Amino acid sequence: MTRIYDTFLAGGLAMWPLLALSVVTLACILERSWFWLMLVIREKQVVREIFAAAKVDLEKAEKIAESSQSLAISRFLVEPLRLKNPTPETFHLAIKAACDKECMAMRKGDMLLESVVAIAPLLGILGTANGLFTVFTHLKTNSVGITDFSTVTSGIVEALISSLTGIAVAIFAFVFFRIFLCLQSQQMSFFSQVGNELELIYLQCWHQPSTQPSTQTNNDQ
Repeated sequence: MTRIYDTFLAGGLAMWPLLALSVVTLACILERSWFWLMLVIREKQVVREIFAAAKVDLEKAEKIAESSQSLAISRFLVEPLRLKNPTPETFHLAIKAACDKECMAMRKGDMLLESVVAIAPLLGILGTANGLFTVFTHLKTNSVGITDFSTVTSGIVEALISSLTGIAVAIFAFVFFRIFLCLQSQQMSFFSQVGNELELIYLQCWHQPSTQPSTQTNNDQ
């Protein structure tokens, strides 16, 4: 532990903002990982229960969706189920609006990770520049050779550690950022599929087209 702390201090002032970025990045990754883990594990079971109930009782399907509001898929499905005797167009618009809303929520943390990917290497370069500045400032030559060698060495160490840390933090954030983007893409496709299936269930089991226009036409004839 002491060695890690000494290495951290040897990295110079740039290590402190890099530490702050690392903590924020880790917190964001843990929160998003938990979000996706719960969603992937439970969503298919919840969807099956909602669809099974929707074929016989829309109110029961709504209650099932409301009971698991911690899942994005449940919040997505409950919106159209809350409507009372909607037209197919209204039902479709409710599905689309709910999908857009949840897709925005799924992008939570993306901007933060993108910022870390951009800022961390720049902080590493700043630390590198500061370390090299220290090296060249204390390079003194005389008949004996280079003096103040310990300071020169510490400057080189600072440049290397800060640069390495900045790149490592950026790579760490970028890897999880790409993973979350892939999950979002898969979830968008799943939402589209589930929305279409729910809309089909509503049209087949619950929508009753009005026959009044055709009846009026027959009377006129």
